[in-house]
Amino acid sequence: MSFEQVRADWTRLGAEDPLWAVLVEDDKRGGRWDVEDFLALGRADVARARGILADLGLPTTWNRVLDFGCGAGRLSQALAAHADQVVGIDVSPPMLETARGLDRSDGRCVFVLSEDPDLRAFPDDSFDLVFTERVLQHLPRPVLERYLAEFVRVLRPGGVAFLHVPTRPLWTFRGIVWRFVPGPVVRWAQRTLLHYPAPMRMTGVPEQRLAELVGAAGATVVASTDVDEPETHWHARRYVVRKLPAGA
Repeated sequence: MSFEQVRADWTRLGAEDPLWAVLVEDDKRGGRWDVEDFLALGRADVARARGILADLGLPTTWNRVLDFGCGAGRLSQALAAHADQVVGIDVSPPMLETARGLDRSDGRCVFVLSEDPDLRAFPDDSFDLVFTERVLQHLPRPVLERYLAEFVRVLRPGGVAFLHVPTRPLWTFRGIVWRFVPGPVVRWAQRTLLHYPAPMRMTGVPEQRLAELVGAAGATVVASTDVDEPETHWHARRYVVRKLPAGA
C-alpha cells in the first residue's frame, strides 16, 4: 500500500459518500448522514479534547490550528470556534470540496490539498495545535511515522498535538481478521463483500513506539487515554504531545 493508493482510495470515497466515509455507520450509507448531526459530532469531539487540555493546564484557544486529514471539515469547523485560523489538509479533492460546501466558519477555515506524504507545504513552527482524529489509522506505517515527526516540526515551541492513534485490533471476529488476514484479502473483502466504494486500511502503532518517534522529533507525550472502539474493532489511544521549548 502506497501513499498514492491511499490518495486514490480516499478520492473515490470522497466522491461517492464523503460523510459516511468519515464516520462509518451502516445506517448512514448512501448519503443518509444528517449534516447537522454530523457537524454536532465534530463539536463534541473538540469539546472533549478541550476538556482534556484544560485539565492538563494547556491552552484551549489558539491562533493557528492544523486539522490533519480534515475530510469533510467537521472538526475544522468545530476548532474554528476557538481559533483565529484553522488549516484543514486532506488528500482527497472531493472531500475538500464537501468541506468547503459545508463550511460555516466565516472564513476562519482554509482547506488545502495534500499532494505529498509529509507537510513540506508548511514551514517549521507554523501552528499552535495539530489535531487529528481517526485519520492516521488509514496510512501505511512508514508514512504514518513520518507524519508524527512532521507534526512536531510544524508546531511552535510549546505547541500541542492532539492525536488519535490505534494500537492493536480487539479480540473480536473482525479484530481477528485484522490481526491475521493479509491486507490484500481484507481489501478484497471490503470491496466485494461489504461493497465499500474503496477499501479502508487500518494501521496501529504501539504506545512505546509513538513515544520514541515524537521524542526523537523534539516533543514529549504529556498524557494519553485508552479508547476501545467496537465500531472499528481496534484499541486506540488519544495522545497529548507537547513540543519542547528550544534548547530544552
